[in-house]
Amino acid sequence: MRIIYCSDPLDSNRVDADYETEYEAARKLGFSVGLMSLELLLADEPEQAIRKVNGASDTEVAIYRGWMIKPRYYAMLYDALKQKGITLINTPEQYRHCHHFPCSYDIIKEHTPASIWFPEEQVRDQFDSVLEGLQVFGDQPVIVKDYVKSRKHEWEDACYIPNAADKDHARQVISNFVTRQGDDLNEGIVFRKFVRLEFLNHHPKSDMPLSKEYRVFFLDHQPVLVLHYWDEAEYDEDRPDMEFFMEIARRVESRFFTMDIAKLEAGSWTIVELGDGQVSGLPDLADIEGFYRSLHRDDTMAGKEMD
Repeated sequence: MRIIYCSDPLDSNRVDADYETEYEAARKLGFSVGLMSLELLLADEPEQAIRKVNGASDTEVAIYRGWMIKPRYYAMLYDALKQKGITLINTPEQYRHCHHFPCSYDIIKEHTPASIWFPEEQVRDQFDSVLEGLQVFGDQPVIVKDYVKSRKHEWEDACYIPNAADKDHARQVISNFVTRQGDDLNEGIVFRKFVRLEFLNHHPKSDMPLSKEYRVFFLDHQPVLVLHYWDEAEYDEDRPDMEFFMEIARRVESRFFTMDIAKLEAGSWTIVELGDGQVSGLPDLADIEGFYRSLHRDDTMAGKEMD
């Protein structure tokens, strides 16, 4: 299996500094590694973006480990690499399935907070209809995010709406979120019922509440690594029952993905969201070598076609 990273924006021969530790760990464990230019890909030049990537003599499976990219750019990268005999582990359809929250909601909806969403055009052109749609939550608290990310570290003014029925306050929080996302707004916005999770502490910088949350990486529907989501919180030995969540994971249309799982204040566990494993981050304190060892251990599975 090959691992492809983003190069340094100022030096195409060096890995992006934020992925240097991962790059070195992968090389140490014997993975073939390559570099691609994110800047050229985003400039609609995918062939130039991968000019430093050596072609494969036989079909080779690869994992992209880099910054989140919108599905259309992922499709460009996928197609360009295919011309070199390299197939990314997730197809463009599989990437979108886990990267955009609405695409996988039906799979997890029985085990995640109730959610609704609106496309970007409606948010920008028919804002009042969005506020009306929000009323399905009554006076319950909700959070707002786009199809991919929230602004959780701007908790009070661009993420959390304490009363969905308070249209003036909701309008302000939603407007803050949309304005601050700018061109990075992904497809539309999502409203999610706020549920009380088991509290650990507040984030030292943003003061947002931190909960008992784990990030689980799945390869071919098997969990390969379970990580503490927050570096800034102390965890005990309490972990989710992975047998239960594996049943749900088997229905996910992806070969390599993440499932974020958190403990509710009432004691049960809930799915926060899914993500594509290639662009899901590792916490700063994660065992990075352990992460790549887990992929290396399952490397024999990585050449299989998904059922």
